[in-house]
Amino acid sequence: MRIRYSKYEAGFDDLTSSEMMEMLEDLLLDSGFDDPYNRYNPDPDHQPSLEDLYDALLRALLENDRIPEEWLREARFAGRREETRLYQEIQKLIQRLQSEGFIRVPGQDSMQQAAGAGQQGEAADSRFEVTQKSVDFLGLRSLRSLLGALGKNAPGAHTTRHYASGVESSGETKIYEFGDQPTLNIGETLKKVIPKGLEQLEEQDLVVELSEYTASMNTVVLLDCSHSMILYGEDRFTPAKRVALGLSHLIRTQYPGDQVRFGVFHDSAEEVPLGRLPSVQVGPYHTNTAEGIKLARKMLRKMPGEMRQIIMITDGKPSALTLPSGQIYKNAWGLDPIILSETLKEATLARKDGVPIHTFMLAREPELLAFVKKLTQITKGKAYLTTPANIGRYVLLDFLTRKISKN
Repeated sequence: MRIRYSKYEAGFDDLTSSEMMEMLEDLLLDSGFDDPYNRYNPDPDHQPSLEDLYDALLRALLENDRIPEEWLREARFAGRREETRLYQEIQKLIQRLQSEGFIRVPGQDSMQQAAGAGQQGEAADSRFEVTQKSVDFLGLRSLRSLLGALGKNAPGAHTTRHYASGVESSGETKIYEFGDQPTLNIGETLKKVIPKGLEQLEEQDLVVELSEYTASMNTVVLLDCSHSMILYGEDRFTPAKRVALGLSHLIRTQYPGDQVRFGVFHDSAEEVPLGRLPSVQVGPYHTNTAEGIKLARKMLRKMPGEMRQIIMITDGKPSALTLPSGQIYKNAWGLDPIILSETLKEATLARKDGVPIHTFMLAREPELLAFVKKLTQITKGKAYLTTPANIGRYVLLDFLTRKISKN
């Protein structure tokens, strides 16, 4: 029998979408640190282009030794890169990411995606957006931070010291009371009823299963995206985003009774939808902590339930304040008494709302430590001195601790 061998054609068909997303993780979570120009002149509206996507894939493929030497030689001496196999194969990878729902290009319809249109010439500068599928992938990869809650509130998924009927059985029982969820212990109920007959069944004869009561928690995560988060030789903002994405993924998949929303603060503050969180950039320059806390309180008031908390990740003391006129008062030197007073006033209002503020500090600046100490005392929250490398571990420790102890 003759065996026919087909010619091997090099390509990236064996590269899975998950492998591609891992290659692109740094690009999709970029905060401006890797661009020397942007590091000193941050552009909060920056968004990666399709050309950036191409460059990131090319760099990752080179680092992983996935490109045939023949393709590299061809690309080195080609007059137009669009005619090379390397360029064409990378464009196919980008088309796969689009067709599989990981990225989208605004204004490009499905027919253009299928045909690979919009990838050459001026369109290479087109911006792309990550989809919810990408956010889920990045969240799963970033799952290193957890948040917990205690106390008795609406049923959620955080174990507390309380018991209630329904949810997950603890093996203990109690006599039925009005309002209990009807999780009957059939055996114990029959023991009471059979001696006197079913027709004599009374409410006090019913025995219900006791369950471990679980509580739900509403959380606002505040991320400091002032200039200092990338300015001093290390990227502090991208690790903060990873924590936020991991937390969101955990809550949405494991704690459906909980809610989490996100805000950023800089010269001012604004809420950031989860879908936009990976692409948030650092900037503008200053740290308006008071406006961030005010925003978080406003967001929590719109979320049902009584158990609420603010998680704040920051690396600097307050240096900006929004005046009643709407103007931004700024002072980057020391703890300005006006800015400090108004910021602590917002913290006091959070305490009156019953909202603790738990702060994760990414710097050891004396003024920051002094401010956070006062903030923590006022709101009865907790404070942790962390680094970009271990912040996920600290948030995890905080989660595990507060699952079994009250705030």
